[in-house]
Amino acid sequence: MEVAGWLAEKALTTRSIARAPIWLYRHGLGVVFGERVLMLEHVGRLSGRPRYVCLEVVNRPERDQIVIVSGFGTTSQWYQNLQARPACRVSIGRRRGVSAAARFLTDEESAQALIDYQRAHPQAWRHLRHAIERAVGHPVESLPMVELDLAA
Repeated sequence: MEVAGWLAEKALTTRSIARAPIWLYRHGLGVVFGERVLMLEHVGRLSGRPRYVCLEVVNRPERDQIVIVSGFGTTSQWYQNLQARPACRVSIGRRRGVSAAARFLTDEESAQALIDYQRAHPQAWRHLRHAIERAVGHPVESLPMVELDLAA
């Protein structure tokens, strides 16, 4: 396995590595990720407490619209939390704690967004796909996507 693929897999499967960007965002340093990664603040559906996760941006149809992907499918905690409470906050680039609302893309919209991402970032998709497949233990053909509307 090449180094980039190994690093991506470790980032997805090692909690301390996966959560490291959250520390950077919470200390005002999220700008180092530019506009490719965001920090999503959502509310735990059971606890009612704030939860945080950093995710790669798949698409940016407009300045205040951001599409993100759930690499672990609909079982991801952040995904289920947004289903229960679509209101959230987003930090991306120099923007911090912007109110947003989540909309879950249809299967067709998700498929098209994934095709667009693959075309725009073929090498990143190759590494990400490999890392996701190793982490979940099966091939990935489609992934659920969420559009965040920052103007909400």
